[in-house]
Amino acid sequence: MLTREKIVYYLESDESSVAKWVNLIVPALVLLSSAIFVAETHPIDPELKSVLTQINAIILLIFALEYAIRFWCAENKLTFFFSFYSIIDLLVILPFFVKAFDFSFILIFRWFRILRLLRFIETQTFFGSIDREDGTILARILFTLFAIIFVYSGLIYQVEHPVNPEDFTTFFDAFYFSVVTMTTVGFGDVTPLSPWGRLMTVMMILTGVALIPWQVGDLIKQLIKTAHKVERECGVCRLSFHDTDAKFCKRCGAELLPPDEG
Repeated sequence: MLTREKIVYYLESDESSVAKWVNLIVPALVLLSSAIFVAETHPIDPELKSVLTQINAIILLIFALEYAIRFWCAENKLTFFFSFYSIIDLLVILPFFVKAFDFSFILIFRWFRILRLLRFIETQTFFGSIDREDGTILARILFTLFAIIFVYSGLIYQVEHPVNPEDFTTFFDAFYFSVVTMTTVGFGDVTPLSPWGRLMTVMMILTGVALIPWQVGDLIKQLIKTAHKVERECGVCRLSFHDTDAKFCKRCGAELLPPDEG
């Protein structure tokens, strides 16, 4: 019989085959669902659109079930409900359950589903094959930039497409605008018309100015830090790089063999 402890172990741990499959399937469903939303912004065959809608509904039901299970397993329900990842999960599934009501503005929240992948970025499961910390940081930087650009693109598309369909015809038009804006290039060939669109453009610029140098700075700091490390593999967890004077593995705490014996 499954207990709360076992379910939490399956959802959070990377030591069991079930947990590894969960941590692979959920990100794959996030990417698939996000790809469906991108496809729906393009003119596609009605039959194909119907199939994609059904697939997306199944994915959202899986997300809702996962959220309910995590909520049930949480020791402190109130803390879980207001946690960062819980709010993201709730925003992801909310449009599916309120679509019967005329709350069209809430559809912008569907683009936040890509941020669910941050849950796996901050565990060793998603980047289990990367031993060096600078590699993990680089992967986190690349994903963070992609996630933010993706979310901004979805938001700007939702607010600008109804009033400016010539410039924001598809999601990729919004994606192009987001990249150009966040990198402060600003070609000026695409401009938002609505007040919300202009406000979002300002937020994009501020995010690009603040986020990119900060993330690159973290990577540079890590590169400087790892420059003083040598390749000494831990016999237990297989972490490859340690400080030159390290006697114990910084990941698992196991004693390291001397360099001539490793």
